[in-house]
Amino acid sequence: MNKGVYLALLSIGLAQGLKIPIHYIKKREWRPELFFGTGGMPSSHSAGVSTLTTYIALRRGLPTVDFALSLIYGLIVMYDAQGVRRQTGELTLKVNSMNELMEKVHKEESLEFKEKSPKKLKELLGHEPEEVLGGAILGIAIGIIGHLCTKKDRKLSKFKLKF
Repeated sequence: MNKGVYLALLSIGLAQGLKIPIHYIKKREWRPELFFGTGGMPSSHSAGVSTLTTYIALRRGLPTVDFALSLIYGLIVMYDAQGVRRQTGELTLKVNSMNELMEKVHKEESLEFKEKSPKKLKELLGHEPEEVLGGAILGIAIGIIGHLCTKKDRKLSKFKLKF
């Protein structure tokens, strides 16, 4: 594999790992299982595609097909992460609420029904826009750092070849 892939995977893993302490700071609740879940801050989808796009931009340049493909793919992934997947999560919450209502009807209980807030499910599927932005910023930073480290590796290997 190439360094761009390694950096993108590192970025995804780091974003997933950061979800645990960020969640703890926000909610005072330690949940290590968030490492394996979707949703939350920062978006690992955004981090991964931003890292790869930044690395390609710095390594190959902006006018390349590589950068164009990575940028468009990344924008689609980030739009989907905060748009379609988030909406799916909110719809799922409403369906679950309807299921609870149907169970109450069949049990002939009183029909007091409260619609649940869609915010609760966001950690399971999609991202809020600020979570996508957080992942993108993390990804850009890792892409820049990765490029700088790779640049040093190239200089060292050229230096070694001269001797």
